[in-house]
Amino acid sequence: KPKALSGGQRQRVAMGRAIVREPQVFCMDEPLSNLDAKLRVSTRTQIAELQRRLDTTTVYVTHDQVEAMTMGDRVAVLKDGLLQQCDTPLKLFERPANVFVAGFIGSPAMNLYTFRIKDGHFRIGGIEKSLDPQTRAALDREGSDTVILGVRPESLDIVGEGEGFPVVVNVVEELGSDAFAYCTVERGADDPGGEADMGSRIVVKVDSRHPPKKLDRISLRERQGETFAFSTVTGNSLVG
Repeated sequence: KPKALSGGQRQRVAMGRAIVREPQVFCMDEPLSNLDAKLRVSTRTQIAELQRRLDTTTVYVTHDQVEAMTMGDRVAVLKDGLLQQCDTPLKLFERPANVFVAGFIGSPAMNLYTFRIKDGHFRIGGIEKSLDPQTRAALDREGSDTVILGVRPESLDIVGEGEGFPVVVNVVEELGSDAFAYCTVERGADDPGGEADMGSRIVVKVDSRHPPKKLDRISLRERQGETFAFSTVTGNSLVG
């Protein structure tokens, strides 16, 4: 009887009732929310396969970005009822339209910090870095001396001391095939504390076989061409 079914079973039965009616459009509002993690993954795959076989347009609402990225042909990101960006999952990841999309898409989330720009340069961890020409030109057009820069955890490399900016490892999250280090950016000795609220957290993807240890001091460097820049005025992407 229905009362004997668990919440997750009832949810799947409800989906079955909708499917047998052969509608023109499926509207699914978080259909996997009551399932445990393992069942959620398998059911997600089954829904995607079923959608391809039935070839029925499906509008799928979810707060889980992994569901959206793995199941959607096109993903619409909403904030406060307003559409932020609608695109393929890959383009949302590689070319986010604004800070909200950049911080929402990707797990762990993109590292985002606000920097003050002086003569085309900014400082992080006591290290001075230069902006790329495109971002610098966009800031000049906007007339702003601050910028939001973002870099994904997988776009940071551990380098030798003096080759990057220093951080201290607080926690290492080992997930088997992947590992992530949650670090604190060190403030440079010659910096009074204005740089990007340093002391802020930064996440980096590390070698899962040889991860750093808690309280290790390591140096990080972002990969060339994999830094995102956003306006502090509008929040929109400055490049592309």
